[in-house]
Amino acid sequence: MTFKAFIHVQHLLGTGHVVRAAKIGKALAARGAHVTLASGNRIPPTLDVTGLTVIELPACKSPDATFKRLVTLEGQDIDDTWKSARVKASIQAFESDDFDILLTETYPFGRRQLDFELTPLLTRAKERDRAPVIATSIRDILVRKKELWKEKWMADQALKYYDRVLIHADPDFITLADSFPFAAEVEHLVRYTGYVGGDERTAPETADGNDEVIVSCGGGAVAEALLSAALEARPLSRRAEDTAWRVLIGHDVSQDAFAIYEKSAPEGVIVQRARKDFPDLLKRARLSISQAGYNTVLDVLVAGVPAVFAPFAQENETEQTQRAQALARHGRAIVAPEAGLTPERLAAAVDDALALPRSHHHVQLGGATNSADILMRDMEARSS
Repeated sequence: MTFKAFIHVQHLLGTGHVVRAAKIGKALAARGAHVTLASGNRIPPTLDVTGLTVIELPACKSPDATFKRLVTLEGQDIDDTWKSARVKASIQAFESDDFDILLTETYPFGRRQLDFELTPLLTRAKERDRAPVIATSIRDILVRKKELWKEKWMADQALKYYDRVLIHADPDFITLADSFPFAAEVEHLVRYTGYVGGDERTAPETADGNDEVIVSCGGGAVAEALLSAALEARPLSRRAEDTAWRVLIGHDVSQDAFAIYEKSAPEGVIVQRARKDFPDLLKRARLSISQAGYNTVLDVLVAGVPAVFAPFAQENETEQTQRAQALARHGRAIVAPEAGLTPERLAAAVDDALALPRSHHHVQLGGATNSADILMRDMEARSS
């Protein structure tokens, strides 16, 4: 069956949003779709978008973790002229074909600063003689807002424009109600897809990770507090002082800073750059210490390893803290708040986490393929 899907995605700091969108696009393409991926930021060169038609819209990003401003890739604040060009480009891309599916990544449950673009796009889609299935793709946890009206606005937008809300999570661990006070209003639109990622990987045989404490920090750009505490915490732990600690530092940390971490590592602590076989290390590890980003938490869940989460919580960020707390409620982790994190506090959290049992729960995966299947069923129901 040949059908056409249009995916709109905007990543602002990290690349997780566009990675998930591309995975869903490729899953749709594998089922016979012609998929257009319209990206509001530059596509990472490491991202495989084979089989997708990529349209790079006028690009913007967030200059910092507050997400209060949007700037061009050159760092200039966007203005009304830029916004008009962006709206025109998005609508032209969408109207270039007769799409059966329109998928927006995160919006309207985030990216409200793009409402100037996306409400006109959604309006055009709804006004078509044969409107597409309109869906949104969101992570397991939403960022809570201080003003309740903003969250009510999200629900109202979903009810006004959307046919489906795809949540990339395992509802045995996390549900929309954990981070969204109006979950009941949109419940009839919701389908849980399982996590996007966590696929089986082929890794070389190695003994690395066996009974180790694995410390990771994603790209590492906002992980200084965790890394500094982890380098000094090993001798302070009662349960892990004789265990090797392997500290993996991402490539967002400069080579000069990495060299300092490497030189300051005490006996029993190995400092390395982040490794592609990180998920396999976790499967052999005794404990994971990390922040609580979507992909890292997924790797921890798949491995079944006990964990300490020191969630990124600067600039009023709540997403990682809520994700970590949700897993803690299920007995899967200990939370060590980033604020005031010291080697002593981290060591105490390590000792508590090592008292937790390994999990044999098979976390729900297949989020990309399940999303594609759900969208196809919705599309077929629309046309029948």
